[in-house]
Amino acid sequence: MLDFFIKRLIISFGYIANYGYSDASGDYYISIDTDKCNACAKCVDVCPKNVYEIVTDDYDDQVAKVRDTVAKDLKYVCGPCKPVHGAADPPCVLCCATAAIVHSW
Repeated sequence: MLDFFIKRLIISFGYIANYGYSDASGDYYISIDTDKCNACAKCVDVCPKNVYEIVTDDYDDQVAKVRDTVAKDLKYVCGPCKPVHGAADPPCVLCCATAAIVHSW
């Protein structure tokens, strides 16, 4: 019974999956709101560096995820899509119709 309430509590407040790292130059994270993600795979298609994949989460839902092989190199892997000046969003953020993807830098 307690498991039911814990799962219900997690689902009702949502879950943000954070992928990335911090170093002396800053914080480099991609956050994916798994409640908003509808697994449309547009982020997978638009990313030239193959950062995203669609996986089944712990609740048997299909969601986007940052590949484990690039999570510790996001600053460099995502660098070409990040604008040098201004606050423009990268293609993966722009293509996400549900606004599930956020970059921290």
